[in-house]
Order: sequence, then C-alpha cells, then structure tokens
Amino acid sequence: MTSRSALFGLFLLGAAGAGCSAPAPAEEEEIRGPSHIEPELRRRLAKLSPAELPPPPPDVTNRFADDPAAAALGKKLFFEKRFSGPLLDDANDGQAGTLGLQGETGKVSCSGCHIPEAGFLDVRSPRAQISLGSAWTRRRAPSLLGVSQMPFLMWDGRHDTAFSQPFTPLEDPLEINSSRLFVAQQIARLYRGEYEAVFGSLPAALDQYEILPPEQAGCTELPEDIAHGKCERPGSDDPDVTRIVVNVGKAIQAFTRQLQCGRSRFDRFMDGEVEALTPDEQAGAQLFVGKGRCDTCHSGPYLTDMTFHNVGLEPDFTFFVGVLEDAGAAEGIAKMLEDPLNSRGAYSDGYDGRHEQIALDLSWWLGAFKTPSLRCVSRRPSFMHTGEYRSLEDVVLFFNRGGDTQGFLGVSENHARDLTPEERGQLVAFLRALDGDGPDPSLVVPPELPPDP
Repeated sequence: MTSRSALFGLFLLGAAGAGCSAPAPAEEEEIRGPSHIEPELRRRLAKLSPAELPPPPPDVTNRFADDPAAAALGKKLFFEKRFSGPLLDDANDGQAGTLGLQGETGKVSCSGCHIPEAGFLDVRSPRAQISLGSAWTRRRAPSLLGVSQMPFLMWDGRHDTAFSQPFTPLEDPLEINSSRLFVAQQIARLYRGEYEAVFGSLPAALDQYEILPPEQAGCTELPEDIAHGKCERPGSDDPDVTRIVVNVGKAIQAFTRQLQCGRSRFDRFMDGEVEALTPDEQAGAQLFVGKGRCDTCHSGPYLTDMTFHNVGLEPDFTFFVGVLEDAGAAEGIAKMLEDPLNSRGAYSDGYDGRHEQIALDLSWWLGAFKTPSLRCVSRRPSFMHTGEYRSLEDVVLFFNRGGDTQGFLGVSENHARDLTPEERGQLVAFLRALDGDGPDPSLVVPPELPPDP
C-alpha cells in the first residue's frame, strides 16, 4: 500500500521543482557544507541551502507575472485602501491595532494585514495572532516573503493561482468586505490609465451598473455564517467585471513575486563560513535534520515541502473569538478544483498540469494545513494557522511532544521527538539563524497613490 507521505510527494511532483527535495548526490560528488559535520547530516542540510536560492519559477497562469509595469501597478493596488467596504466588527474601536472605527469605509488594504516593514505579515492586530480587518479572521495572515514559490495558496490550498487569491480577502466580510463590482468601479475611477496601459481597455459593459457607494461595497452587517458568508452585489457573475478583478490579482502577483527573505547566516555557514553560526546554532542545525527530522516537511531551499500536513493542533483561541471547526486542505483543495478562477479556468493564461498531481483521497487532508516556509521565521509574532503559539520555544515544545491528543479534525501525522531542554534551545537558536535581509527596501516604501478625482 502506498504510504501517505509518498502520496504527498506525488501531489507536488513537478508542480514546484524548487520545493522538491533533490536526489541524493552521487558518492563521488562533493557535499556542500562544513566538513566537521557528519556526511549524511551535511547532505540533508545541503538540500536546504543551495549555493543560490531558486528564483521565482515561471507562472504560465499569468502572462503579466514578470511585467515591470504590472508590478508597479500591483504595488499601488496592494497598498490601496479604497477598495474596502465598512468595518463591521465592534472590535474596530479606533484604538491602536485597529484600522478605524466600526462603520468606516476605505480602511483595509492588503498591506494592512501583510505589513511591508514587518516582513509582509501582521504585527498590527491586537494580540498579534489572527488578523482584525473588517472583523476578526479565523486564521493568521502568513508572511508573503517567498510566496512566489508556492503552487498552492492560503493555509488550506484554496487557490492554485496567485491572481485568484485576492478574491478571497476582497469578498470576505471579515477582511476587506468588498465586492467585484465595487473594485472594478474603483479601478475605473482611480486607475483607468495605468490599468489600460497594462491590460487594455476597460470593458464598456461596466457602464451598465449603477455606482456602488463604499457603504454598499460588501456586507452592511456580519453574516450569520461568518466563516463562509458573503454579500452578493450586482456583477458578481459578469465575466467582464470578474476579468477586471482577475487583472488586479495579476498585477498584485507581479509585485509580490519580488518579495523574498534572502540568504541567511545559515546559508553563509553552508558556504563554508563556519563562524556565521554559534556552536548552539550549529548543533540546532544538525538536530533539525537529525534527531528532530524537521526537514521531513520543512524541506527544500525554502524549508517547506509546499504541501499540507495534519500536525494534531487543537485550536485554542476561545478567549476572544469562537473556535471554528476547520477542515483545512480537505475542504480548501476541493473548492479550488471547482473554482472557475483556477489554473484550468478561462481566466488563466496557461495550464501546467498541476491538478493532475492531486493523486489521493482528499479526506486524508482533513485537518491538514500548508507547511510554512521557515525562512525569516523568527520575525513572526505568532505561529501555526491559528496564531495560538506566541514563541518559537512554544512551537518546538508542541512538536517535541508530538502535538495534541484530541480537539482537532482528521488524523495527526505528528510524533514525539524526545529532545532534551538543551536540544530544544539549540533548535530554537538555529531557527533564529534563518533570517535574511528581507526584500529590496524599494518594495517596502509605500507608493504614491492617485488622489480622489
């Protein structure tokens, strides 16, 4: 019988070469890394640190992915708040950590929860765990550094195209609380010239719709089903309206493809600069690929296998929002396969066969979530898809005990590692050595946005 881990490998076979573990080098091949490390551990470490980090792989679904004009527009759209509808949750009380007052519009942007100067993750929201947009979300906003390497997006794989990903926050009443028509109308009002210079003329069909005021952009109150509810607005089924928002997503992707953590002290150590890591960090690196076997999932140059695993995590944030029964990738991948915005759909510029790699019963992914990259991991204020752990020490303790024993959906793949307190400290020290310099500073500086006409 094929093992579960083998099927995980089948899923991503060929879908993202940068994330797949390379074959073991031939015996006569020189093994990268300091010679004082035992050869098998050095071989495993070398898979995590190539001489050069792979650049973003080509994306056939977006022919504008590497277009500089699209990237310049995408940066503005990433910072643009005027796509957002009213803030719905009364947690928006105007205090530090919120984006404004309940009922206010034009307060939420991509950059509000993926904060550029913080590594494109959320350090703003109260408690720095899950994000507060229009309302409280139910998952932690992940860092966008290295997102261009990911063939499947969101914690549950809900999107297989980067251009479709913005539809979720835009239409979610918990996040930007907007609609396709409102975004399309705002593009026509604020960005017509820049949009048309990249994507061609806006469709005349847009003129058939009455102008939506910001107060009516999305929901006017939180829906009863806050996990899945959204408020339909005119034009949601209009291909021309959808095409405009697809192009918004393609421009934003052209910007976010440039965001990288960069090479770390660990990479310098593997280059032969032994003093780049302290003795404890060096010991932690060997534990990572040895006794801890962390590289089973955190593999490849970006320290992620880019697939989904059930680690036996009991959600625990009931102190300020209710626990959501989250099916993870079992539900997310199923939705992605049905999504007209996926890589096989009419809005994609090409298809690379990635769906053919899904070679398993999706029920096996019940309660499974994407393996995050560990590059720049120490900059995150909280961890796991729920954000419930507040330190790397807590995360290492969780994995050391093999996860929780109950309170989660599906079957856990986790197992105890029996690291000593000293070894746990060394592993944490190594994880802190994975930080790079971050993206080019020009990508962090807010752009000048067009004024209201």
